[in-house]
Amino acid sequence: MTATTPRVAPASSGRPARKRRKVDMSSPRQLSRGQAVLQGIVLTIGAIAFLFPFYYMVVGSLQAAPDTTVAGAFPNPANITVNNYININERINLGTGLISSGIFTGGVILCTVVFGMLAGYALSILQWRGRGTTFALALLVQVVPFQLLMVPLYVLIARNYGLADNYLGMILPFAINSTAVLIFRQYFLQIPKELFDAARIDGAGEFAVLRRIALPLVRPALVTVLLLTFIGPWNEFLWPFLITKEASMQPLAVSLANYISTVAASSTNPYGAILAGAVVLAAPVVVLFIAFQRYFTSTDIGSGVKG
Repeated sequence: MTATTPRVAPASSGRPARKRRKVDMSSPRQLSRGQAVLQGIVLTIGAIAFLFPFYYMVVGSLQAAPDTTVAGAFPNPANITVNNYININERINLGTGLISSGIFTGGVILCTVVFGMLAGYALSILQWRGRGTTFALALLVQVVPFQLLMVPLYVLIARNYGLADNYLGMILPFAINSTAVLIFRQYFLQIPKELFDAARIDGAGEFAVLRRIALPLVRPALVTVLLLTFIGPWNEFLWPFLITKEASMQPLAVSLANYISTVAASSTNPYGAILAGAVVLAAPVVVLFIAFQRYFTSTDIGSGVKG
């Protein structure tokens, strides 16, 4: 039999053992009080610099007598009026322009979201021949300027299809947006494939997988595409100007441009009237961003799969 040698415990030094502090590298570094104050000052100055043009636009639209100097940013209360909005509404009918812009923008958003989601899902989840080539073509489309395609598009839509002075003719060139396709594709690639495999095992088809699994997890992408798509057609001028001749169908951006080039000189305060129209045109964009800014956060997609 072999004798076992007992283990001797190490002598204690009499001092309590130090516990190693676990450093969380994912938590943000705490700023000192001076750094926090400096950061707040810099952000405040930047916010004022970015918001001042909007403030000046609103103030200028409410002035009875135009004041283009720096002092015009702080107008006399006696010089404040809403007559500029009334005058420009009598000339171009702001309500009709807003409705036309809404129809045009809404149609573009609907087509962009539907086609972009389907194309992004096909390019990221489905396996089919030519997927890489199609994705490369989608990237290549972004370097082609729209102005280069405007003349053939006008001939095709206005002459061949007869869609001049028609909302469908305004919407068709913007119905598919390659940027939206790329955004949806990148978000779909972040979703674990186990979710799709589990849904297919349960008997769900591809459209059911897209609707029930993928779509709820890419809500930030949906909101991002909605906001980015909204800005383009809402401010679009050149294509609606070419395709529409009836004033009742022209979007507000086209109506304002026509007002500036034709009847602004005959107005008592053309500067204020133009700014009033610009405020009406910019207001929906500002409201939309304020309403949906909380959705610009990334979701923890990986939490849908248990480790």
